[in-house]
Amino acid sequence: MRRTVFNKDHEAFRETIRDFIAAEVVPNYEEWEKQGYVPRDFYKQLGELGVFGIEVPEEYGGAGETSFKYNAVITEECSRAGVSFGGSSVHTGLCLPYLLKYGSEEQKRRWLPGFVAGELMTAIAMTEPGTGSDLAGMKTTARLSEDGTHYVLNGAKTFITGGVQADRVLVCARTAPADPGDRRGGISILVVDAKSPGYEVGRTLDKLGLKASDTAELSFTDVKVPVEDLLGEEGKGFEYLTHNLPQERLAIALGAYAQSAAAVRFAQEYVRDRTVFGKPVAAFQNTKFVLADCQSDVDAMQAVCDRALEALDADELTPADAASAKLFTTELAGRVIDRCLQLHGGYGYMREYPIARLYGDTRVTRIYGGTSEVMRSIVAKSMGL
Repeated sequence: MRRTVFNKDHEAFRETIRDFIAAEVVPNYEEWEKQGYVPRDFYKQLGELGVFGIEVPEEYGGAGETSFKYNAVITEECSRAGVSFGGSSVHTGLCLPYLLKYGSEEQKRRWLPGFVAGELMTAIAMTEPGTGSDLAGMKTTARLSEDGTHYVLNGAKTFITGGVQADRVLVCARTAPADPGDRRGGISILVVDAKSPGYEVGRTLDKLGLKASDTAELSFTDVKVPVEDLLGEEGKGFEYLTHNLPQERLAIALGAYAQSAAAVRFAQEYVRDRTVFGKPVAAFQNTKFVLADCQSDVDAMQAVCDRALEALDADELTPADAASAKLFTTELAGRVIDRCLQLHGGYGYMREYPIARLYGDTRVTRIYGGTSEVMRSIVAKSMGL
């Protein structure tokens, strides 16, 4: 069926991104995975290409686009090649919406030009050891100084994508004690300078997948954060986090769909070339049926994602819609990619083959951005259950 979610501009952008990936990413990706991060200069390349400024208003150096579809194109093309742009998906997909919606004019002028250029990289620190999906249970604190000029930040965060190379981190912290009657109150977002005394990057975490994306533990010991770096209003952090969740979860759903589509393509190519018992693996009925099932699943995921993309651009994507899309695509992606790996036989277990990387990379989609169990709870609640 003809796909209608993208227009000619999106497809022209797709060709640019595809060529860039082939020239600048694929030849270097194995080395990036071994070292656990992409080179800092690569982010500047993405800045020069305009990737970081797509949704940033022109007055701050961006293109001023309001559609999320360009981000979807990047996701699809990275998955198609079995690669990623390191931690930059958090930079644009998670951090930027907060800066655009809740940043003051002074903050935007101070941060966004560097953001667009890839000279000021960002990350967001929500998860803490022992809290996981329970963001309201965070223990990190930010106490306002007696003279009211700065906050004193103390605590620790974990699983922070892009945390090793970030220049500024959006840290979620309690600026007021938890109220048993309103656990979500009293949380604020501080945009913390990574060069601040007392700010420390701990372990770089060794993950199952997403090897080229740096993920770190962070700690804060009496870090002084100027009040000018408070994002939005004090105590409204949880409300802000909730506002961006539909887009965040749609982005994860798009990744799961795109990885599944890539897995099917990789499997098709492999079974045509691989010979077993004197004939191509593609000639066996089991192979044909497995790939037919997988392609049907990919078609269904694409339909869900395209509908959600249109809803997001129309500002109509609800939290329940996004949760449903994420739940459906991520759970199905796990099954599709597993079947496609199986068709590779023993070679599917080797990381030199992109199907193995996809297998490791896609597993986390059922965990981050809210686990599948949380997604089920959200959908069930929307059903009145």
